[in-house]
Amino acid sequence: MKNRGQLALGLILILLGAFYLAQMQYPQLKNLLGPFLTYPLNVVAAGGAVLVIGLLTGASGLAVPAAIVAGIGGILYYQEAYHDPMTWAYMWTLIPGFAGVGAILEGLLTRNTARARGGLDSIVTSAILFVIFAAIFGKLTLFGPYGPAILLILAGLWLAGRAFWRR
Repeated sequence: MKNRGQLALGLILILLGAFYLAQMQYPQLKNLLGPFLTYPLNVVAAGGAVLVIGLLTGASGLAVPAAIVAGIGGILYYQEAYHDPMTWAYMWTLIPGFAGVGAILEGLLTRNTARARGGLDSIVTSAILFVIFAAIFGKLTLFGPYGPAILLILAGLWLAGRAFWRR
């Protein structure tokens, strides 16, 4: 099947429409599932739904957008739970890591080790960026006032060492 992604998107829209119809016909369904469908958990659930439909249709490439959507839902959940919307100033750096998680899932599903390794690289890069930006914005005080400088040096050493190791 050539258009598995398009089929998966069609299934998502059909299921979403059916769910809304069911909610209108059976209001108790909304009461039952209400806690799980509130913002921002509905964003996480949407990512999970994309992943499940991708698995069911054999469109393993949907693992990447599913991980990104679910990860952004996780960020939104954190911000909502701790009433801290300013964390977005550095939390955006986690998005490449979410894509990396999706790439690892896709690599495992398709037995593509190169894809999974690329996903791991994305996760490491995302983690480095997260730590650096969190330190710059004062949310990570591990190394005191010298934190951003030390973290930048450590990241540079890691990247330079990795370049030699790959040769």
